[in-house]
Amino acid sequence: MFSAFERTVAFRYLRARRQEGFISLTAIISLVGIALGVATLIVVMAVMNGFRAELFDRVLGLNGHIAVMAIDRGPLGDFDRLTGQVRSVEGVTSAHPSVEGQAMIVREGVASGALARGIRAEDLRSLTIIADNLRSGALDAFGDPSGVVLGDRLAARLGVGPGGRISMVAPKSNAGPFGAMPRTKAFRVLATFHVGMYEYDNSYVYMPLETAQRFFKIGDGVTNIEVKIADPENVRDAGARILVATDPGVQVFDWRQSNASFVSALEVERNVMFLILTLIIMVAAFNVLSSMIMLVKDKARDIAILRAIGSTRGSMMRIFFLTGSSIGVIGTGVGFGLGLACATNIETLRRLIEGFTGTDLFQAEIYFLSRLPAKVDSAEVAAVVAMSLALSILAPLYPCWRAARQDPADALRYE
Repeated sequence: MFSAFERTVAFRYLRARRQEGFISLTAIISLVGIALGVATLIVVMAVMNGFRAELFDRVLGLNGHIAVMAIDRGPLGDFDRLTGQVRSVEGVTSAHPSVEGQAMIVREGVASGALARGIRAEDLRSLTIIADNLRSGALDAFGDPSGVVLGDRLAARLGVGPGGRISMVAPKSNAGPFGAMPRTKAFRVLATFHVGMYEYDNSYVYMPLETAQRFFKIGDGVTNIEVKIADPENVRDAGARILVATDPGVQVFDWRQSNASFVSALEVERNVMFLILTLIIMVAAFNVLSSMIMLVKDKARDIAILRAIGSTRGSMMRIFFLTGSSIGVIGTGVGFGLGLACATNIETLRRLIEGFTGTDLFQAEIYFLSRLPAKVDSAEVAAVVAMSLALSILAPLYPCWRAARQDPADALRYE
C-alpha cells in the first residue's frame, strides 16, 4: 500500500529537526495522550467490571437469586412443602428456608447491631462462600442451639473468637410487671468467616433455624425461602415459574429488584466513565490533527519540490497519512500494553502506591470490598482499541487532503 519512498519520507517527518521542534513536540504529546487515554480507559473499565463481578458474586453467593416470601410479609407456614415445590421448578439449583431479623449483640460493654440469619446446618455448609472462607473455627458443631457463626470484622469489633460467648438482644421484648423487658440470650461463637465484603463481614450472624424461630418469635414459620437458579440473568422467567408451581399467597423478589438502585448506579457510573475517558482520546486525536496541519504548512516547499519532480497527489496523501496515523497507531499500541499490564496487576500497584505514600487508597468501609478487583473484558478492550485506531485514521485525513491539493507553482513562486 505504501512504497519505500513514501515510508522513508513519512518517517523522516516524524524525526525532529531543530526548526521543527515544536511540531515534533506536539506529535509526541499527541502520542502520549492517546496512549494514556487508551490505558486509562482499559484500566477503569476493567476495575468497573471487577467491582460488578465481585459485588454480585458475594451478594448472590450469600443471599441467593430469588427470595420467596409471604404476600403479607408474615411468616411462611408449611415451609418444607413449599421448599419442595420450589426445588421442583425447572432451572432451580437449590432452595432452603431461612429466618432473618435485626438484633443487638453485646459483649463486655461493647454493643453492635447485627443481621441474624437462621439456617439449617446442612444448608449453611452448602453455602460455599461461607464454608470455604472460614477465618477461624469450624462448622462441625453448627446445629447446637447456642452456637453461632460471625463475620470476622464483627467478631474483631466485639473482641471475641471461637469459644467466646456473646449476648444477643431480640427486637421483640417480653411483657413484665414493670413494663416491657428486653429478651436476651447467650450464645457461643463457633467460627468466623471472611467473604471479602465489608457489609457482610461486619454485621452478619448465622444461627440454627430452630433457634432463630424461637429468638424472633415467629413460631414454626420462616421469613423467606432463598432460591438459587442456574442462570441468574434470567431471574424473571424463573420467578414466574416459581409462582406457578407454588401455593397462592406468596410473592417472589429477585436480586435485580432487591438491588435495583445499586445495579442502576453501577451501570450509569460505568457508562459515564466510558464517555468521559473517551474524551481524552478525542482530545489527543485533535492534537494529531493540529500537528499535522502545522506540518503540512511547514513542508509546503518540500511538497512543491516533490510534486515538481513527479510525485502524484496520491503519493502526497499517503506520505502525510502514514505520518499522522503512525502517531495514533503507536500510541494505541503503547496504551493497550500499558492498560493490560496495569489492569492485571492493579492490586499490586495499589499496595505499592499505599506503601510509598503512606495512605489508604481503598478503604473497605467505603468501597464494600477488601481488595481492588479488576476483570478485563476482551470485547471492551477490542472496542477501545478499535475506537482509538478509527480516530487515529480519521485525524490526518484533512491535512492529507490539503497536502494533495497544494499547487507547486504557488509554493515555489517566491523561492
